[in-house]
Amino acid sequence: MAAASLIIGLSLKKNNVTEAETGPGEIILYLSSRGGELFGKDLIENFIFEYEEKNPGIRIYPANAVSDAQNQKEPDIYFFDEGELPFFIAGNYLAELNSFTNYESGARQPAIPLVSFMDLFFYNIDILTEAGYASPPKTRDEILACARSVSRGNTGASGLAFSLSLDDRHALSRDIFSWMWASGNNFWSEDGKPSINNRPIINDFTFLGTLYREGLLSPGIFNTTGEQRIEQFIQGKTAMMIASAKAIPYLREKMGDEKFGITTIPAPVTDGRYGINISAIYTGMSSNSAYPQEAGDFLVFLAGKSSLLCEELKAIPGIAANIIPGDYENDEPFYIIPGDYINNDPFYSKAWGIYEFDSTYVVDSFSEKPRAVEYYDAFLDELEIFFDSGRTSQQTVTAIQQRWEKIYENESAGTPGR
Repeated sequence: MAAASLIIGLSLKKNNVTEAETGPGEIILYLSSRGGELFGKDLIENFIFEYEEKNPGIRIYPANAVSDAQNQKEPDIYFFDEGELPFFIAGNYLAELNSFTNYESGARQPAIPLVSFMDLFFYNIDILTEAGYASPPKTRDEILACARSVSRGNTGASGLAFSLSLDDRHALSRDIFSWMWASGNNFWSEDGKPSINNRPIINDFTFLGTLYREGLLSPGIFNTTGEQRIEQFIQGKTAMMIASAKAIPYLREKMGDEKFGITTIPAPVTDGRYGINISAIYTGMSSNSAYPQEAGDFLVFLAGKSSLLCEELKAIPGIAANIIPGDYENDEPFYIIPGDYINNDPFYSKAWGIYEFDSTYVVDSFSEKPRAVEYYDAFLDELEIFFDSGRTSQQTVTAIQQRWEKIYENESAGTPGR
């Protein structure tokens, strides 16, 4: 998938203008449509208005603002989520932002995370109660027992949901990797090489295989997206699922606060390290921007709006502190502090408590790896074979390890990727 295909048209108030309408000497920056899709067009329009008021020499338009389709403009500023980040990196669409930020790891920073969400375990309270469970499962044995009771009982629901459609760029991280990370497992050795062929991950595959082969999962797992599965969860067709904390407001609107709950993803034991997957919404600068300084300044302005974005989207955990050298408004250090939406709400305070728990850590995911798409594809290929054949967990993990090592070798050698 080309990154360009992710830039979809969006009608803002400033649509269908021509460059002739701009004033002499004004600099025009173009924004990708995803900002309006991810944050809401009204919020993006407010940001544009505020920035132009403070910077009268800058005009900002959506990338489809020029009325002549022949003159469609490439965005200077991109917006995208975690699942899209690997495509932008692989296509070299993003300029380096280290000179604008406090990113001092020595690595290239291609994007700025504006707001982030953690994956959580969601359960339908009524379905679990009908199946004889007063509380959600906490361990692997408990979830297998619970899923069997739901799927084989009279609830009319499947025990658990996976959503592994190729149209869902969050699928593997959310529905498969999260089980492994929740157990404290990691895919990378200390020297950065892939390391998946080990006993804990083999055990993870055995658990996943049991769910699939016993019919404890909702049907059509390779043809269903996470968004579709959320709708099925709302309809009572599945009892349990992993989803982003971003789904909480929507589920509350559709189901009510008393119909579902959130908790940690069940692990083999309850007293080990608990890895959480964080998915962010990013902004980045086009590597082809004609105005990198001006575009970079606008990125700094957007980063200064992270607290507002967290509040609007009810983000858990929100965003890391001190991304930008100084706050846009007063040049003071920029930190995100949990707002009232966390402190005064039972759902968000519980999610925040999971994030802050002593044994919790944020996992090292694939998002910024140049060959992330190849790693994903190799894993998904072998997982589908594992589910639909008699191949063992050990054989499957060995196959993934071999493919991942080849991808890593090509990356290290500088061989062009897909």
